[in-house]
Amino acid sequence: MAEPREFKPLKELGTISLSETTQLKFYVDEYKGYKYGSIRTFIQGDSYTGPTKSGITLNAILLDKVLPELQKLPKEPETTEDVELARFPKKAGVELVVRITIFRDTTGVDLREWVEDSSYKGWSKKGVRIPYKDVPQAASYLKEMRQLVAKA
Repeated sequence: MAEPREFKPLKELGTISLSETTQLKFYVDEYKGYKYGSIRTFIQGDSYTGPTKSGITLNAILLDKVLPELQKLPKEPETTEDVELARFPKKAGVELVVRITIFRDTTGVDLREWVEDSSYKGWSKKGVRIPYKDVPQAASYLKEMRQLVAKA
């Protein structure tokens, strides 16, 4: 049996700890010659340690749109309910939605794909939730990410 491929991004920018065993990692990677930014959930467990399917990829155009949305947020959340902040086209039938979410009495910022096609309309599993208190740190990582990702 082949050894699992070790995860090695081009450049890891930083992490935000979500729990003792879960982190959000911010990194730049490359696919078919194109650099992109990625935010992905990583877990550390007894049977598996590494990336999960939960994550989002951002090209230069999306980074240019998402970063100002995060940077203009106030230090403390001003809402007690979910609020959509922005929606950006990602590809045909897919939009990236930036929204403030309340989950289990905690506030966060969700970056998640909304899918609309002939068979499904709704949220996809592709996305991440950043704890509200960590939004300034996430914005800092995204700013660095943007400098490393060349425009297509």
